Amino acid sequence: MIVTTVSVQVKPEHVDAFIEATADNHRHSIKEPGNLRFDVLQQRDDPCRFTLYEAYETEEAVAAHKETAHYRRWRAAVEPWMAERRLGIAHRVLYPAEVARWKS
Repeated sequence: MIVTTVSVQVKPEHVDAFIEATADNHRHSIKEPGNLRFDVLQQRDDPCRFTLYEAYETEEAVAAHKETAHYRRWRAAVEPWMAERRLGIAHRVLYPAEVARWKS
């Protein structure tokens, strides 16, 4: 299983548009084969800062996600709204060990 956290700092005037575009990406991403989770988090003390928490079964599923129309549409839309370059970090999941619990 591959989990990636993506940190995004959005310009204040684009927060609402970013949320809307990211919601669309989320709705499509959770339907992808191999997707286990696709959470969108907004920082409580800084509403311009977001974390995307993406969990996929395999590296191939991660690569396939990056080729989807909805991901490419999202990336093109949100890029100019970012106050700084987004940072994605891939993780290896240690716990929970039971993947079946992730979809619930």
